Amino acid sequence: MATVTAAGRPHLVPLVFATADGLVYSAVDDKPKSTRNLRRLDHITATGRASLLVDEYDEDWNLLWWVRVDCEARVADATSPEGTAGVRALVSKYPQYTTLPPTGPVIVFRPDRWAGWSATATRSGRAG
Repeated sequence: MATVTAAGRPHLVPLVFATADGLVYSAVDDKPKSTRNLRRLDHITATGRASLLVDEYDEDWNLLWWVRVDCEARVADATSPEGTAGVRALVSKYPQYTTLPPTGPVIVFRPDRWAGWSATATRSGRAG
């Protein structure tokens, strides 16, 4: 995920995500982090924007693809209706969350622009 700092610099972090009802969700989970005051949350709160990049690598370069999604973004409490929907989508996608679902803030992405590329005209991938 890419956000922009107050100084206009890009800030990139990897994340796990799930989709539901046209939205993309990610959450602050209990994996170790250097702080709970995450810059990505501050940037989203300040700008209301983020971009996601999903790609597929394969030794067979005919199978390569990527998609970038520019989004409106907001931070929701995990117990809010939006946050609950996001946690439910994440738990359904990632078995690791079944026993320990995310309890931290949920990032809600509303895609408004897509761009992508595929080495072949037709491609089915695992993303999402």
